[in-house]
Amino acid sequence: MAGTPRERAREQTLSDITLIGRRQLGEVGAAALSLRAVARELGVVSSAVYRYVANRDELLTLLVVDAYRELGDEVDAAVDSAPQAALGRFTALAGAVRAWAVREPSRYALLYGSPVPGYEAPAEQTTTQGTRVVTLLAHIVDDAWRAGNLHGAAGPAPTRLAGDYRVIRDQLSLAAPDDVLAATVQAWSALFGAVSFEVFGQYGTDTFSDPDALHDYTVARLAAQLGLRDVGVQDAQGTA
Repeated sequence: MAGTPRERAREQTLSDITLIGRRQLGEVGAAALSLRAVARELGVVSSAVYRYVANRDELLTLLVVDAYRELGDEVDAAVDSAPQAALGRFTALAGAVRAWAVREPSRYALLYGSPVPGYEAPAEQTTTQGTRVVTLLAHIVDDAWRAGNLHGAAGPAPTRLAGDYRVIRDQLSLAAPDDVLAATVQAWSALFGAVSFEVFGQYGTDTFSDPDALHDYTVARLAAQLGLRDVGVQDAQGTA
């Protein structure tokens, strides 16, 4: 931890507040977060905490950024360790998202569950970390398209959304056409929808005996819809 002793002390205190906030999140939920409770656990008066976090909304933002950052870091690490073929990278991304969400259900709920009443995450603080996963997904698919390794992707994109796809393409420096971007957005929402169903118990407690198998099937279907295939399968088909 670099910086002056005062800067290091501030960073340590913010880290302690974040850890306590995480624990509160799991115990009482986002809507019931309390700076007074944080202060009690830190062993200081409430006014001391307010020097670092002014109110509940700032604590929520601290926790949102922390959760997005950890999720993004774990997804990046998984993709970096995966086979370089697009299918392997996509599968690793999906698996890392699910693993983090299952391990951190309360933090996943803060990011992707019901909005916290009265709280609106400040975009200038949360967007960079909050878009890391979908940006990586978009580049995985875009790289495959540039390399000519997409096969049988989804059909034409809605023409009424052409302007929106153009903005996305420009913002993320993508080259893929609208149909590929549309399929990517669909895969993104479907992946997080499936993860949310699992984390929030929407499938029911006894419906599926093997959640891993369900996840693997879902990811394989999404990969097929995107046009991602195993390189060995593509090679075999090309030489058949």
